[in-house]
Amino acid sequence: MKDLYPSRHAASAELLPRLDPVVHGDWNPDAPVSEAQAARFDRDGYLVLEGLFSDAEVAHLQAAASKLLADPAALDAETIVAEPQSREIRSIFEIHRQSDAMARLASDARLADVARFLLGDEVYIHQSRLNYKPGFKGKEFYWHSDFETWHVEDGMPQMRALSMSVLLAENTPHNGPLMVIPGSHRSYLTCVGETPDDHYLSSLKKQEYGVPDEDHLAELAHDHGIVAPTGKPGTVILFDCNLMHGSNGNITPFPRANAFLVYNAVSNRLEKPFGVDKPRPWFLAHRGEPEPLTVASGPLVEAVPA
Repeated sequence: MKDLYPSRHAASAELLPRLDPVVHGDWNPDAPVSEAQAARFDRDGYLVLEGLFSDAEVAHLQAAASKLLADPAALDAETIVAEPQSREIRSIFEIHRQSDAMARLASDARLADVARFLLGDEVYIHQSRLNYKPGFKGKEFYWHSDFETWHVEDGMPQMRALSMSVLLAENTPHNGPLMVIPGSHRSYLTCVGETPDDHYLSSLKKQEYGVPDEDHLAELAHDHGIVAPTGKPGTVILFDCNLMHGSNGNITPFPRANAFLVYNAVSNRLEKPFGVDKPRPWFLAHRGEPEPLTVASGPLVEAVPA
């Protein structure tokens, strides 16, 4: 397949035009988002959805997250990533396969139908994880476009995927919330540097390849500004796969936890990676024939025990 978004090949970085739509579905009154929300996602590359889940549902998800964090020995060891220079858990991957509650969340109509509309296709889970940023010690994650990595290292051909971060603790301006550059999803910023083998072993803690250069980052930030969406537990922040984002460290006593779900269009299944010989492992990117999600409706709490 032709590489529409080459990166990590040239000696210098470039801002290339986006060749894919942002909103793939045609809005109609039955769409799961309003016309204004669809237009905002197209323009800014992200949305904040509030009030989707009841207090009982949020408590149910928090209990499921606490169970995952409390018993790492019960999880697949490959899926656990610790903080740099620490044994504190930073991320647990494949949560939709290691927790019934998270599997039910991933298939919930309040999320999956939005993904299906925005991507204009049936969807599957490309990646899932629990992100945990502990109080005082939670490290930053540098600016990046997810798509650049998913394209180069996983073989995602086009920009037809999005992420949903379901807040499981209050995200404040102070405890290292997600930061985004609105509108940056409309340009593709290439990166420099040949990717080493098994790059994921270090990049999940601190990324050194696939990192945007400071000059272009400054240009994007001056052109578009920087926003840090915050919210109470149960808030959902969804953003385009190519939106430039990152987060600061957390030096407050208040930990931050989010369930993170990546929806990819079935028609956008992974090919051979575009920049490495060896694709990343199974828990970072679903390979093979994708199975469309079976969308579920109704309260999360009645569906499965945490």
